[in-house]
Order: sequence, then structure tokens, then C-alpha cells
Amino acid sequence: MPQFSKLTPNLVVGNVERSLAFYVDVLGFARGMTVPDKPPFVFASVTSGPVEIFFNDAADVLKAHPDWSDRVKPSVANSMFLEVAAVDDLHDRVKAKAKVVVPLATQWYGMREFAIEDPDGFMVTFAQRVNT
Repeated sequence: MPQFSKLTPNLVVGNVERSLAFYVDVLGFARGMTVPDKPPFVFASVTSGPVEIFFNDAADVLKAHPDWSDRVKPSVANSMFLEVAAVDDLHDRVKAKAKVVVPLATQWYGMREFAIEDPDGFMVTFAQRVNT
């Protein structure tokens, strides 16, 4: 059996520049690689510690794979769950800049968490393990 070493979400988005700005300016990720070097981008990445997220332009993906038209549809049914330190501080920093879709609360399973919706409708949950 293979041993998996990393998972990198690869999000198909409506506007790479908008997604890049949101994840860097609102959520605090570091800007990674872009293709091309200057806008308009067809690809970009962001990082924070071991976490990396890719953004691919939907129109560019459909040019390369026209038969994927039924697959290239961002949706809140797609989500990411990120564990963070100081979830309360992150919540306080982003709540005025992002649409909070699940309010900050401590859950029965020992996580303090909240969720936002990114510009393409992806739900991103941020959570911190707490003593219950």
C-alpha cells in the first residue's frame, strides 16, 4: 500500500486573482507560485506552514478539458477543514472580511470552530482542538 504524504486541494475557481487575494489578504496565507508571472493568472497557489492550496481558472480548465463541463462547478458542497492555533483570534480577524456561514462555537467532539464561504462558494472550516 502506498503511504500518502501530502494532500493539496486543487480548487477550480471563477477568478484566480480574486481567490489569491482572498486567501492572502483575508485569511493570511502566503502567496506561492502563479502562472503566468503577471495577471491574468490561470493558476496560483498559497501556503501556510504545511498547508498548500491550488487555484485553477475554470475557463482555462474547460479549454484543456471541454468534456469536464459538468465537473467544473464550484459549490458549497465542497469544503475544506483546517486545524489552526488561536481559532478565536482568526475568527475576530476575518469575520468582517468574509461571509461567516457557521458561527464560532465549541462542538461536542472537542473542536472550537467556525466556517466561512470563499469567493467561489467553497466552505472553509477553521478549527482548534479544545479540552471539553
